Amino acid sequence: MSRRSGILEFAVLGLLRESPMHGYELRKRLNTSLGVFRAFSYGTLYPCLKALVANGWLVEETSGAPDGVPATALTGRRAKIVYRLTPAGKEHFEELLSHSGPDAWEDEHFGVRFAFFGQTSRDVRMRVLEGRRSRLEERLEKMRTSLARTRERLDDYTLELQRHGMESVEREVRWLNELIESERAGREQRTSDPAAQDESNQSGDAGGLPRRRGGSRPDPSE
Repeated sequence: MSRRSGILEFAVLGLLRESPMHGYELRKRLNTSLGVFRAFSYGTLYPCLKALVANGWLVEETSGAPDGVPATALTGRRAKIVYRLTPAGKEHFEELLSHSGPDAWEDEHFGVRFAFFGQTSRDVRMRVLEGRRSRLEERLEKMRTSLARTRERLDDYTLELQRHGMESVEREVRWLNELIESERAGREQRTSDPAAQDESNQSGDAGGLPRRRGGSRPDPSE
């Protein structure tokens, strides 16, 4: 499986964990909520859905059909196929959520992983955020080194473009620092406060976002 198809699989399973959807709804959510999929087409989505069904992670149902009637039993042109997550699919998605290795730090995958942080355990969130920060700090150092070597050979517009790229990375690093600090503060609070720990367990350990004082937050999908 390619990295890009793996990201799509993860996103589809995550969205269907929230509620069953038909293909049009899924594509709309992928396009509007997860910016990395804006260029995806039905020709990409439906083979992914078929593969997930074949693996037993999704089932196809026909909208409006009686319970227990499979999608293949109705062939009306206007019948809408609804995709539902199976228990095996939920278990597989939870396994994917637990992964926090280098793939989760890359540009495309990080944006999708971040979109499902509300369903991700705090420890995994921390590892992904710290890994992403390390990756960007390495990138930033390379950009600074390259700029120092080539500055005199660049025209004003190319130089400005280089600076813009560095500022974008620096801004995301600051944002990640805020998130990591907030996650640590939340973990320390729950460790020292049993009542907060109970509340965290009941809410699925979601949260950890810093309070905003104005301004905008970088789009993790960019």
